[in-house]
Amino acid sequence: MSKNDDLMDLDELFTSLDEGEDTGGETLIVEEETVAVEIPDENEIADDIPGQLAVDIYETADHLVVKARTAGAKKSDLKLNIKEGVLEIHGVLPAENESQIAKWHSQECYWGEFSRTIVLPVPVQEKEAAAELRDGVLTVSFVKVKAEEPITIEVS
Repeated sequence: MSKNDDLMDLDELFTSLDEGEDTGGETLIVEEETVAVEIPDENEIADDIPGQLAVDIYETADHLVVKARTAGAKKSDLKLNIKEGVLEIHGVLPAENESQIAKWHSQECYWGEFSRTIVLPVPVQEKEAAAELRDGVLTVSFVKVKAEEPITIEVS
């Protein structure tokens, strides 16, 4: 069956519905709508929309670790907050001086503000958090809350 055969089957279905044929108790409502979509020029895209930071999250026996590539950012460019199991990372990747650039051939790197909000997957001791920026990688480590062992209650 080709792609065009699928289209013909749909055409036949719509034709049978238009002719009032039985559809086996099913009601099919089809509405046609035209939607205009304006695609902005790449130079018109707002500079104030922050980029999203890609992260890796993993556990060790005692810690939850969040890692993110932040190459180009300095410690002073980063702000981290943790509250009720939600980690927020905000920062800025400063752009180079672009005044000498006459024409871009490719621009794949993100420069500017970025942010990421992460609901941590396990309970952590928020006051025991540690963050380190080394070789362009931000590593945030949390001590996991140890799950309490269930206590057996004897019935008398």
